[in-house]
Amino acid sequence: MKPQARGIRRLINATRFSMQGLKALWHSEEAFRMEVGLVVLLTPVIVLVDVSPAERALLVASLLIVLITEMLNSAIEVAIDRIGHEYHELSGRAKDIGSAAVLFSLIGTGIIWSIILWPF
Repeated sequence: MKPQARGIRRLINATRFSMQGLKALWHSEEAFRMEVGLVVLLTPVIVLVDVSPAERALLVASLLIVLITEMLNSAIEVAIDRIGHEYHELSGRAKDIGSAAVLFSLIGTGIIWSIILWPF
């Protein structure tokens, strides 16, 4: 068994693996690219709107939750596809549940943004 990296080497390796994952995600997942575009479009609103720091944090967090959920959904899809491309009810169900999680993160973000920005 290969010894695990420790300390700063472990941090460097983890950062490298994370960057590889982001690069693969960017190149292979159109939904992720679209959601990043949404984040880019909405970030100036977060900066410019006159809201409390807690509300600003909720606006940011809601966008990050969408991206995180999309990343996890993509990971599920890749793992299922690795197993095989033939149809299996459980594989389809796993992919559908991941997709539903993304949908709920988007709905939640819409609700948060609506509640906070409604008076504007």
